[in-house]
Amino acid sequence: MITFAWPWLALCLPLPFVLAKILPARTQTNAALKVPFTLGQVRSSSLVANNRNLPLPVFVILWCLFVLALTRPQWLGEPAPIASESREMMIAVDLSGSMQIEDMELNGRQVNRLTMLKQLLGEFIERRQGDRLGLILFADDAYMQTPMTYDRQTVKQMLDEAVIGLVGQKTAIGDAIALSVKRFLNKDDSNRVLVLLTDGQNTAGKVSPDQALEVAIANDVTIYTIGIGAEVMMERSLFGNRKVNPSRDLDETSLKHIAKQTQGSYFRATDSATMSNIYEMLDQLEPVEQEQQQMRPLTALYYYPLALMIAIILGLCLLPSVLNVYQSLRQQISGKRHVG
Repeated sequence: MITFAWPWLALCLPLPFVLAKILPARTQTNAALKVPFTLGQVRSSSLVANNRNLPLPVFVILWCLFVLALTRPQWLGEPAPIASESREMMIAVDLSGSMQIEDMELNGRQVNRLTMLKQLLGEFIERRQGDRLGLILFADDAYMQTPMTYDRQTVKQMLDEAVIGLVGQKTAIGDAIALSVKRFLNKDDSNRVLVLLTDGQNTAGKVSPDQALEVAIANDVTIYTIGIGAEVMMERSLFGNRKVNPSRDLDETSLKHIAKQTQGSYFRATDSATMSNIYEMLDQLEPVEQEQQQMRPLTALYYYPLALMIAIILGLCLLPSVLNVYQSLRQQISGKRHVG
């Protein structure tokens, strides 16, 4: 619908006519304004009344367009929901060398753990509309890849661009937790949630998992831990195929302890189906904030009547020149006919 920011300026519409009644009539004097065309050209235009003044209908149209632009018309769009509160979630992804083990199946093909994680975690990120998300990548050290932002597409893109070995080959779980807690500091009005995804145990870093856990508890950070890796995998050897446990290095005891102490939960992802179920459970445990407020976008429209007014004025200024050219062409054509 169309609204007006300053509708009271519409009271200016009768102003020229009021002034014409109040102000005394002026006597004819020498013209103070020189125009770039002759009086004969002006007589040829029916748009000018009495050879001196702008026709009243044209003046009324121009004045109405000007006042309409002054009232600032604008288009009020459809209501768009916005989140009523800020919800913040940090996601920490393991990029250690073991994430390249191809023990996961995705869409009927065998893929490594990181490829499966990117696909399903990307879908989870897209569903978190209204949340502020951050991304931490960790291996030998922990790095903030994406700070807290509402731009879910950027977070997803940064995740897609992550590669194994980017930050080393080991696993610094303690550093990842400590870095996420640091990012939550000075944010008292948000829920502090960390989703930690790893397929191993802490083998690097400056902060141990126990030290990081104490800091997380002290700052009310809830941690959901996800252990990634299949339980059985066929491995080729010189003596044929044999079954192995590709997740033998996964420290489930530590991950369960971290989740329990922070009022979170531990999940085990052995394939793409269980990983997808985990993200659905996380949506239930940490639901997207209900959208209780609405906003309606405004689009300015004042430049339409303003542009039309300017176009009419330019047209009136150019009209005498156009008529002059037209008359010259007619005279030339008539002269050629007489000669013929």
